[in-house]
Amino acid sequence: MRVLIACESSGQVRRAFRALGHEAWSCDILPADDGSPFHIQRDVLMVIDGWHFHGEGFRVWDLMIAHPPCTHLSVSGARHFAAKRADGRQQQAIEFFLELARAPIQRIAIENPVCIMSSIWRKPDQIIQPWQYGHGETKATCLWLKNLPHLIPTNIVDGREARIHKMPPSADRWKLRSETYSGIAKAMAEQWGCSIPFQADLLEAA
Repeated sequence: MRVLIACESSGQVRRAFRALGHEAWSCDILPADDGSPFHIQRDVLMVIDGWHFHGEGFRVWDLMIAHPPCTHLSVSGARHFAAKRADGRQQQAIEFFLELARAPIQRIAIENPVCIMSSIWRKPDQIIQPWQYGHGETKATCLWLKNLPHLIPTNIVDGREARIHKMPPSADRWKLRSETYSGIAKAMAEQWGCSIPFQADLLEAA
């Protein structure tokens, strides 16, 4: 599968898909943290229709997993909403989220924390936690899905630490808070990358 990981600079999800043999690319306006050549550094809205692969011609995506910025959408920052509405930041974030959701790609997953898109657009199809995928922490993560099944928990473990919320202030705190857990990335690759083409095609044909 040709997989686009939108708004990812960490490479966590991209690496999980490539480990299983998929043609996965991350895309972000920031450079790849791991220096990978399989990263497209530009606005993802410029590549969601397809991409020229190193002289191999123009090819479209089979699957997109998107992590749009949540700074102006997450309910954890509700106390700042009035200011963000006034200066247009929140509306820009909403429009970007919706452009990703409406991308011309057959299978889409959009990931975000609990946010206003649940009321502005629609409720998420699923809410997952890190402790369902091998990480003893809490961080409610919403998934909006198109032609994809719910993620199945792979390794339920003890521990309910809110590590992400307790991070001390730092220059890269926002980046660390947004990085996908490796266990969740692995589940996405194994479940959506391996079984979904067959399952989704059957659903569309029904």
